[in-house]
Formats: sequence, structure tokens, C-alpha cells
Amino acid sequence: MWERLGQWYEVAMCVRMLARAEQPKSSIELQKVVRQYFDSLGLSTQGMLRNRWRIAPNEVAEKRATKTAAKAPAGRSMRDRLKALDGGGA
Repeated sequence: MWERLGQWYEVAMCVRMLARAEQPKSSIELQKVVRQYFDSLGLSTQGMLRNRWRIAPNEVAEKRATKTAAKAPAGRSMRDRLKALDGGGA
């Protein structure tokens, strides 16, 4: 979204301000600025709500889990699926 909205400068400034705010003895005012950047960029819950953004479900992981569940035969344990092989008397 930041790329689509052309917010490269805002993202860069947020990163710079965050680095400064994490330093020992940084000012409360600087920390407030960082919080404002987080809100405006949708990096906080409040910012996501204000921007009306939602995190989409991971559809790829859901499909992968469905395929894995479909491959496993129902009602059989791992032990039941093991086969003994005749090694020919090694």
C-alpha cells in the first residue's frame, strides 16, 4: 500500500525517526513523532483501523493444509501405515 500511495519518503522518515527514538535518552517528543508515523502508515492497530486496512488470511497456507489433510488416510495411525520390508538377511 505504501508503494501504491507513493509514501516512500514517509516510510524512510519513520525508519530514521525510529532509529533515533530507540537511542538512550531520546526525547518523549521524538517518541510521539514515531507513534504518529506508525499510525499514519498503518503500523499500529489504530492506524490500521483509521486506514480501514485488514490483514488478509494466508490463502496459500490454507490450501496447503487442505491438500495435506486430503492426502492422509483417515482413521489410520502412523504405525498402521508402516510396512515391514524383508531385507533378505543382511
